[in-house]
Amino acid sequence: MTPELKNKIIAVCDKKIAQKGTGVGISFYAFFANKNDNPELLMEAATWWIQTHQLNHFEKATKIKALVL
Repeated sequence: MTPELKNKIIAVCDKKIAQKGTGVGISFYAFFANKNDNPELLMEAATWWIQTHQLNHFEKATKIKALVL
């Protein structure tokens, strides 16, 4: 995992947890804007989420953060 993606995941998880609490769920799409402005990073996130860890579409932000730390 690139440092760019790792930092983005941690920042988004921290933000969502602060806003909605520790039970908040996210998908890998939460790390990107509605437009596909960085397809390489999106594919890296999708590969990590779907192929590497075989995660469900929505997972708890605390679980995702723990996986990248």
